[in-house]
Amino acid sequence: MDAMDREPSVTPRALATEAVHAGRDDLVGLGLHAPPIDLSTTYPSYDVRAEAARIDEFATTGARPDGPPVYARLDNPTVARFEDALARLEGTQAAVAFASGMAALSAVLLARASQGLRHVVAVRPLYGCSDHLLDTGLLGTEVTWTDPAGVADAIRPDTGLVMVETPANPTLAEVDVRALAHACGSVPLLVDNTFATPVLQRPVEEGARLVLHSATKYLGGHGDVMGGVVACDEEFARTLRQIRFATGGVLHPLAGYLLHRGLATLAVRVRAASATAAELVRRLVTDPRVVRVHYPRIGGAMIAFEVYGEPQDVIAGVRLITPAVSLGSVDTLIQHPASISHRIVAEGDRRSAGVSDRLLRMSVGLEDVEDLWRDLTQALSAPTAGPARADVPSAAVPRPVGR
Repeated sequence: MDAMDREPSVTPRALATEAVHAGRDDLVGLGLHAPPIDLSTTYPSYDVRAEAARIDEFATTGARPDGPPVYARLDNPTVARFEDALARLEGTQAAVAFASGMAALSAVLLARASQGLRHVVAVRPLYGCSDHLLDTGLLGTEVTWTDPAGVADAIRPDTGLVMVETPANPTLAEVDVRALAHACGSVPLLVDNTFATPVLQRPVEEGARLVLHSATKYLGGHGDVMGGVVACDEEFARTLRQIRFATGGVLHPLAGYLLHRGLATLAVRVRAASATAAELVRRLVTDPRVVRVHYPRIGGAMIAFEVYGEPQDVIAGVRLITPAVSLGSVDTLIQHPASISHRIVAEGDRRSAGVSDRLLRMSVGLEDVEDLWRDLTQALSAPTAGPARADVPSAAVPRPVGR
């Protein structure tokens, strides 16, 4: 068989293998090893009638145009490779990438609103800006906040979406996705899978219809690229592509290239950082300066913990760990949600969702655990960290990250 006639393997492959090879099926035929970057904003065409037919087809169906690209706001080969790869990792038919995670969420809300389904049922806590977008109704949507047990009762005839983030930002609270999907009935369930990534959970396998990622975080993995992506079925993807084309929230090709490259090491990075996080949790739960530790059952590289002293002193005291918003990078970051990521959420709503003023959120990177612990423990020993306490509630000791 000629190399250009080869087809991608249909044999099921492990996630780590898919992460390396997904979105690269066309490279052999192109005579390439590394995916190229297509930076063109427009493309030449000498067949006006065929071009018009392809544009009409996209306007009608939202399907990717056959043949060469037309215009960068409509489609881009480099971005498409990232989309194909992410869909493979999440186990969906398609994925549609955007300039940021918030642009991706906005497109989902607009897609449902365009069908007259403006009501959203949401479970707190969510990422602060997601909460703000829903709560203020900036896109003309109306939200009902509830806990997972109240989702079924909150659904109305005009409900177009149920949204949850699990593990949640920043408390790492977990939701039973399968039970929640059942409660949603015919209403699509959107799961923000940013913290877990497909390495730790694949929400579609549990009944979710839509999976949202701030690709800026673990998918990129190096703190140098911004993007968002929705994994879904092809029917919904077509609507999202039309909204992306109309609103212009496109992902830049260079960002698409970096995100696709980031996927290749996703499994390795998440598993290594998760192992370090689990060890830090084991130490934090017995530290008398710590009130409580939050860590999800599925594991992961995110830790949240509450301190007896002033969280601002811990932030000011770190030297190796970077005090910064965001997460999912190769270096460890720490931040105070009540002051930064969730500041935009009303104080009462923050607290009722478990986001206390003494809560710190840490994104564990790839540094050596002993170096991280040394830095963290000296930061916890800041002068106003408070007296040692013996009656410290313990979080469940996390299980080792296996797969």
